Amino acid sequence: MTVGHYLEEFHGLPVFHFQDRESESESDTRGELPDAAAVAWRLSAPTYCEDDDEQWGAQFERFLKTVDVGRVRALVVGGWDEAYENSSADIVTALIAANNRLTSLEAVFLGDMTGEDCEISWIIQSDVTPLLAAYPALREFGVRGGSELAFPSIRHTGLETLVVETGGLGADVVRGIVGSDLPALENLELWLGTDEYGGDSTADDLAPLLSGAAFPALRSLGLCNSVIQDAIAAAVAGAPVLARIERLDLSMGVLTDEGAAALLDGQPLTHLTHLDLSHHFLSEAMRERVLAALAPHGVTVDLGDAQVPDDDGDGRVYRYVAVAE
Repeated sequence: MTVGHYLEEFHGLPVFHFQDRESESESDTRGELPDAAAVAWRLSAPTYCEDDDEQWGAQFERFLKTVDVGRVRALVVGGWDEAYENSSADIVTALIAANNRLTSLEAVFLGDMTGEDCEISWIIQSDVTPLLAAYPALREFGVRGGSELAFPSIRHTGLETLVVETGGLGADVVRGIVGSDLPALENLELWLGTDEYGGDSTADDLAPLLSGAAFPALRSLGLCNSVIQDAIAAAVAGAPVLARIERLDLSMGVLTDEGAAALLDGQPLTHLTHLDLSHHFLSEAMRERVLAALAPHGVTVDLGDAQVPDDDGDGRVYRYVAVAE
């Protein structure tokens, strides 16, 4: 996923922008709409609302009236009015209230905004777990923005994919996620971020996940966009969970030769099908070492472009995550 563009596909479905298809009558709107189950429906309001702009709540009511919502499988929530000041709580409440109508809903993404709409660390979220509780058949959930995000530990037997994209993910949220009972979870992706934007978690906060005790179905793990990527890589290298991971994503962070060496010197990685280390600070020699260790075993390695540290001229070097503000 990228924060530079709106989602074009979600839950295996093309994204359809409902807000761009307003018509004068309900019958005209229905004539323009695709099959309800064939797309992921994106509802979005301008984050900087003018008086005549349709706000998200009004758009959602129009959506419920004009679409065969009992067949909708996926929803993408884009912006809402003043998302940098107003939390997603009202969105969550509205979606929960419609659970008796959105009876086929399998996937929700909350906060599909670019930096032009609202910087990722400005997006004000809320406790999203009541939404999961209201939709026990939900298979995929994604959320963007870590400010005021809450995720107390829950049990959900249907969720297969969980993606949390932030410029800084709080330790309490991390502990809530990895402490949850999600027996069907196959794919977990956490953007841990930087402490400048609230990312105060450590590798220790991931202990239930790394021990292998949590998420017995997990096969794809992303611990991304972290300012402590070396420590994360070292923790993963010795983690029992690694033996059953097929796709490992440590991209977007401040990974240096130290972290990559720890990863290679830990448990064997040759069982992986894919390793993503893109957006890294690895030397050419280390990149060659990674490829030599894994490529002959059929592991697809994504090294992307090497990043160049910033130098302030006083001998101090700065390395940066891919997504922060």
